[in-house]
Amino acid sequence: ATGDELVEPGSSPREDQIISSNTLAIAAMVARFGGEPVDLGIIPDKAARIEKAIQRAAGADILVTIGGASVGDHDLVQAAMEKSGIKIGFWRIAMRPGKPLMFGRRGDQRVIGLPGNPVSAMVCTRLFILPLIAKMTGDTRSFDPVTAVLESGMKANDQRQDYIRATLARGDNGQLIATPFPKQDSSMQRVFAQADCLMIRPPHASAARAGEQVQVLLLDF
Repeated sequence: ATGDELVEPGSSPREDQIISSNTLAIAAMVARFGGEPVDLGIIPDKAARIEKAIQRAAGADILVTIGGASVGDHDLVQAAMEKSGIKIGFWRIAMRPGKPLMFGRRGDQRVIGLPGNPVSAMVCTRLFILPLIAKMTGDTRSFDPVTAVLESGMKANDQRQDYIRATLARGDNGQLIATPFPKQDSSMQRVFAQADCLMIRPPHASAARAGEQVQVLLLDF
């Protein structure tokens, strides 16, 4: 995890600091799917320190960075990756949440740069890291979307693919019913914790009515 604003859980943050929760959440998701998370701690927004941490992770199958993936003055991760011999395959995706995601390689090592926003980081972990771990470990479970019925209408979408946090229930006929949370701000970790799935809203999707079929990605396996 990178960022001068981060402090370890159990610390008392100043007004300009926040508790670092991403590392624990992502490590738990990785461990559940057979990975062995190795926490390299909180790295400050200093290029040399970030490069050093990347080098320390040279023996990992997957290197995951958290934060510093956007375009601000303190977003130093991409440059540090490139100086450390990582070839960036892509950076930024037309999705919400999680647009600043990066992917690269260093030899056989896969490298994923997650956004620092908590929900964005966890959504990207579900979409990219867990299927990658499954592929590398021979886990054959399906990560494909399943069909559900929309409980309430939704407005038309813009140019980004949305992953809407929603709950699931079974209707009288056994059909899954997806109910999106009314607030989808990507800083709201409680909404993510209470969600059963991510409802997929494709780019430029027209307004949807209650009762229409939607595709959802399960959060529990």
